[in-house]
Amino acid sequence: MSPGRGFRAVGLTLIRKSDASRPKRDPRIALVLAGGAVSGGAFKVGGLKALDDFLVGRKIVDFDTYVGLSAGSLLAVPLAAGITPDEMVKVLEGTSSRFEQLRPFDFYNPNWREFAARPMKFLYDLLSYLPSVGADLARALPGLPDAVGTELGAFLQEPSYTRFETVTLRLIEHVSPKREFPALTNHIPSGFFDNASLERWLRLNLDRIGMPNDFRAFERKRRRRLYISACDLDTAERAVFGADETCEVTISQAVQASTALPLFYRPARINGVDYVDGGVRHTANIDIAIEKGADLIICYNPFRPFLNRIDAEEKNSNYFANGRYLSDRGLKVVLNQVFRTLLHSRLKLGIQRYLADDRFQGDIILLEPRETDASFFAVNPLAFWKRAEALEHGFESVRLTIEQNFDQLRAVLSRYGLEMNRSAARRKAERVRAARGWRGAEGPSPAAEVGEPPLRLVASEPG
Repeated sequence: MSPGRGFRAVGLTLIRKSDASRPKRDPRIALVLAGGAVSGGAFKVGGLKALDDFLVGRKIVDFDTYVGLSAGSLLAVPLAAGITPDEMVKVLEGTSSRFEQLRPFDFYNPNWREFAARPMKFLYDLLSYLPSVGADLARALPGLPDAVGTELGAFLQEPSYTRFETVTLRLIEHVSPKREFPALTNHIPSGFFDNASLERWLRLNLDRIGMPNDFRAFERKRRRRLYISACDLDTAERAVFGADETCEVTISQAVQASTALPLFYRPARINGVDYVDGGVRHTANIDIAIEKGADLIICYNPFRPFLNRIDAEEKNSNYFANGRYLSDRGLKVVLNQVFRTLLHSRLKLGIQRYLADDRFQGDIILLEPRETDASFFAVNPLAFWKRAEALEHGFESVRLTIEQNFDQLRAVLSRYGLEMNRSAARRKAERVRAARGWRGAEGPSPAAEVGEPPLRLVASEPG
């Protein structure tokens, strides 16, 4: 059987595995949302609104399955609960009557407990260590002759460096403390912030809209399947939360586990288990949607490495910043590119695997920023105050991608009962720009920037 077809556009990857001659009967559609922190989350909200504006009839909140990871879990829950992308834009802007706005303190909630308790614990351990060392030494002195007598006698009879070393080591071994010296590194707080505030924000909002904070009750009420993933810190294994997966935690606790970004947030300890950000183990969790029987998977990943092209012959080379190299911008930009590369390379490997796997006979649509999108690359992922800029950028970026690949997308989506209307989307875009003062997409088309046709074949090897 053919390994399938894969096409990649700037910001769009299509994996075509289904048989176009056989229409899908009662197809299952899944939305998979990767991480992205604050700016990536706002970018996804804008992009989801752009996609939703093109859809007629069945909308994003009418899909069957929602899979969220890290910041994507914060969006997957309200979407599965019926909060539309339009309403989520209002949530970001603080004008929603259904969901409370996410405030800076909800995101930047200092890890006060550990910053206060751990230095005090270190001081206590250090002060307790010194007297205990003296007591251990006093107890060791009476037995010192028996402990080193033989080695000392041999050294006195025939002195040598080797025998001196043996005596010294036996002496140190006998009188040295039997307890470990308090290590400062063991008392450093496990994260700058505590994302328990995010759990509280989501829990209160679910209660506000009358939605259960329990996976099974949520699925019964909404008839939508919701899955959230995190990483168990002590086993390094992926934890998947859902009605037919691990469901001993609440939905808001699962989101807390999934968003516990290492270093930035302390690990989320829930029911005796420490969890960290789901992105530590997987980038997007497309495999969960496949395992749950999805026929069409729409995945949105806001993190991809930046293509800093260097072409001396090109008149309009699009460099990031003023220098020719990313390293010219310092450590922050280098780390930004490295982490994006690590996350994106895992996603690319997964896409290649799904393309070659005959067991999956559905279609995948992967939406991402353009690889030459210098503006979005420059935005700090953890900058809460940049969410409005990221929202607009995500909207215009996805709109442009859909416009340039409208026919291909419509052909795929129509097989799953999703209809698209370009004219309606343009009217909605004009209204949202006028209402918010957005300027609209500017500059050359992404396809023109890379000098390639809108879609190109993704290389794959038969399984």
